[in-house]
Amino acid sequence: MSVKVYEGQDLESLIEKAKEEFGGEVEILYYEVEKRGALPFFKKRWYRLFVAKPEKREEESREIEKIEEEIEELKSLLIELKERSSACQPPPPPVPQHLEKGSSLPPELFKEFTGDALELLQLLTSKGVEPEVAKALIEPSCGLDLESSKLDLSTTTFREALLKGITREIKFTGEFKVNPGEKKAFVFLGPTGVGKTTNLFKIASKFVIEQHLKVGVITTDTFKVGGVAQARTYASILNIPFFVATDQKKLKEIVESLMEVDVILIDTVGRSHYDYWRLGEIKAVLAGLEVPSQMLLLVSCNYSTQEAMEVVNRYRSFFPINALFFTKIDESSRPGILVNLPYTSGLPVSYLSTGQRVPEDIKLITPELITNYLLGE
Repeated sequence: MSVKVYEGQDLESLIEKAKEEFGGEVEILYYEVEKRGALPFFKKRWYRLFVAKPEKREEESREIEKIEEEIEELKSLLIELKERSSACQPPPPPVPQHLEKGSSLPPELFKEFTGDALELLQLLTSKGVEPEVAKALIEPSCGLDLESSKLDLSTTTFREALLKGITREIKFTGEFKVNPGEKKAFVFLGPTGVGKTTNLFKIASKFVIEQHLKVGVITTDTFKVGGVAQARTYASILNIPFFVATDQKKLKEIVESLMEVDVILIDTVGRSHYDYWRLGEIKAVLAGLEVPSQMLLLVSCNYSTQEAMEVVNRYRSFFPINALFFTKIDESSRPGILVNLPYTSGLPVSYLSTGQRVPEDIKLITPELITNYLLGE
């Protein structure tokens, strides 16, 4: 660093002089002050100012300007390359849409149908209804069309035809009801992540608020992180007793202690339907349940029909499943599972979860409700 020294009696004038010499840019390093004069009381201040020459700063500025120019050149080059690439490449393919009404199907599947019947069958399959299930739902509302010698709807609307088929082919539990003083248990079963805990408390809310019953909740799920805390919070809001059972003996003791309760709701740990060992553990714990009970299997509407049937068959091999309880319909655009699963399994359907809110987001499954979902109403 090159340093220049200025001396004088006025510091301000020294700074101004340095600025004039270096074009207004100076770097003041430091200054010294001493008193000069022959007489002690008449000495004057003498300043020595140390200033760095700005040559280095000018060099850095020129380097920065050079770098900025190179960056601008690179930007221009990238823009040019992008334009060339866009001109050479074909446009991207359109985003595929969900299969909608009017989608083509292999003619052999519905070759015996025509007219409105064929149109309704195509609509149902576009919503995820299996072809054989769709045929079973529509055939009761069909008659022979003399011109084509094929089957066509004998009803005036799609809704009327679909309601008739669903009512005939699908079983429904109706509202869960328990008479006061008649102790009954409802066990919530299903794979991990289907929403057992949340929907258990939706049902608990119905019993407490709508039927004015005394409800107790027991969970056997001590594995899910935060699961017990979440359940305890819900129970506290509803002002109902909550217990944790880790084994068969503990479950039996808790059930016996709930003498004044009308309904016992039991939340089980979520296990893969392929994990036979863990399913056996759940069965062993529930062996301590010695009151009339309903086994509810919760199934996500995100599952394919094939995977959902795997869930049903494997859980059925361990538990006497009484009804299906569908969840996450709000996360699926293909509600065909609502008819595919009960038709294929023969199990009745109970409730449908439409969201995460407790207790609002739950609906009783009826023929009208399923029809609305399948017709997009």
